Amino acid sequence: MEVPGGDREPGSYYVGVDVGTGSVRAALVDQRGTLVAFADQPINQWEPQFNHHEQSSEDIWAACCVVTKKVVQGINLNRIRGLGFDATCSLVVLDKEFRPLPVNHEGDPHRNIIMWLDHRAISQVHRINETKHSVLQYVGGVMSVEMQAPKLLWLKENLRETCWDKAGHFFDLPDFLSWKATGVPARSLCSLVCKWTYSAEKGWDDSFWKVIGLEDLIANNYNKIGNKVLPPGASLGSGLTPKAAKDLGLPAGIAVAASLIDAHAGGLGVIGADVRGHGLACEGQPVTSRLAVICGTSSCHMGISKNPIFVPGVWGPYFSAMVPGFWLNEGGQSVTGKLIDHMVQGHAVFPELQAKATARCQSVYAYLNSHLDLIKKTQPVGFLTVDLHVWPDFHGNRSPLADLTLKGMFGTRLIIEAMETAGHSISTLFLCGGLSKNPLFVQMHADITGMPVVLSQEVESVLVGAAILGACASGDFASVQEAMARMSKVGKVVFPRCEDKRYYDKKYQVFLKLVEHQKEYAAIMKRD
Repeated sequence: MEVPGGDREPGSYYVGVDVGTGSVRAALVDQRGTLVAFADQPINQWEPQFNHHEQSSEDIWAACCVVTKKVVQGINLNRIRGLGFDATCSLVVLDKEFRPLPVNHEGDPHRNIIMWLDHRAISQVHRINETKHSVLQYVGGVMSVEMQAPKLLWLKENLRETCWDKAGHFFDLPDFLSWKATGVPARSLCSLVCKWTYSAEKGWDDSFWKVIGLEDLIANNYNKIGNKVLPPGASLGSGLTPKAAKDLGLPAGIAVAASLIDAHAGGLGVIGADVRGHGLACEGQPVTSRLAVICGTSSCHMGISKNPIFVPGVWGPYFSAMVPGFWLNEGGQSVTGKLIDHMVQGHAVFPELQAKATARCQSVYAYLNSHLDLIKKTQPVGFLTVDLHVWPDFHGNRSPLADLTLKGMFGTRLIIEAMETAGHSISTLFLCGGLSKNPLFVQMHADITGMPVVLSQEVESVLVGAAILGACASGDFASVQEAMARMSKVGKVVFPRCEDKRYYDKKYQVFLKLVEHQKEYAAIMKRD
């Protein structure tokens, strides 16, 4: 197969590095999107107090070096053409000499990252939302505590001397990694547009930073938070520096791409797959008829459109934040995966469950799924909950209610309906991430939404997405869209069981009542 941009043999490889919440993973991926090698390495987290979650940029970079060296062992390094990073949208703080600064009251500079799931800046985000500034229309009207502006304001108000006054650079973690690899402090449109209020068309809005009390960031043309901004997949500087090449075990000078947030890399890794021959409604339709759902620690719902669509309570529209040239809307459910773990591991019989699963050489979830099959008898598994209705948001509802005070498969349907009401037209779900490996989770998504679910041939779609960035930066593909079509492959399609539609429609009506009731309860409690 001839590859645009050169007559390379199909032996060219790309490295994708994914920094998740609890580990760093790397993959060596070929031009067809096949994982040739994989490695992972845990990373440290600190929780010095409730709602404060911290990490170390030095610890994360060291883990990146370990996994990258592992995946290229025994490979002819001359065949490696590009490197792409994705990471959680955590906030990295460095001084003017690019050394770590403490984001904690203990003054420990090693812990220089405020993690994406950190909720310390609740008071700050409320004040930002009270300004009703026009930039907020691009985040569904309400900014999330997980975005960077409230965290920056918290640092200024709480760690003025030890952190804020000494800070020279505030990076989103994906941009920190591409800087570390190339020495180029450019930012990706993905990070800045999605988490920092940057506009792809207008740039930074001075009035926003002034009105929230962070006017000091405007100095030197926004040097501290980024003034060179590139689309994801763009090649950075002169590629991998000799120092970073030595650290990572890769050749100096190979192309390094402008990065993506981890969920967006998952979207990139699945949404462009060639679906011909699978009997799907989205075949022959534009890519805008597809919704990528990345199911990890949290769930992210990524839909793209040719023109901007404003969806109340859903983030975006963000221009070129995932697929260059398209507007992105991003719905989400906070800590979905963590909530399932919490419910299972916190149950009184968890030790017994663990022992039984281990005895069968199964994961806890595989054992639970087989147990559900046993007790459901002739009915579908979902029918076991005919009399059980639970409001599922323990960590606040991210979309489409955008309400931090609400503590959530019906949530996906709610997000889709909000997006369709606003102007999206979605026919097919593309799932990836850890939870997509659970067949029950996947089937329930199909049944409840009434849409077919496409699973990738490569389960590690986030890593394929990161490698696609490296492939684009190398020049081996003419565009991100072309690389997506060549490197994303359909593995399995799960269709909804239409005979159960009436049941799930009724469950959804109950779910909507629960939403309504939560608001009523809150209103009662707010009365004088």
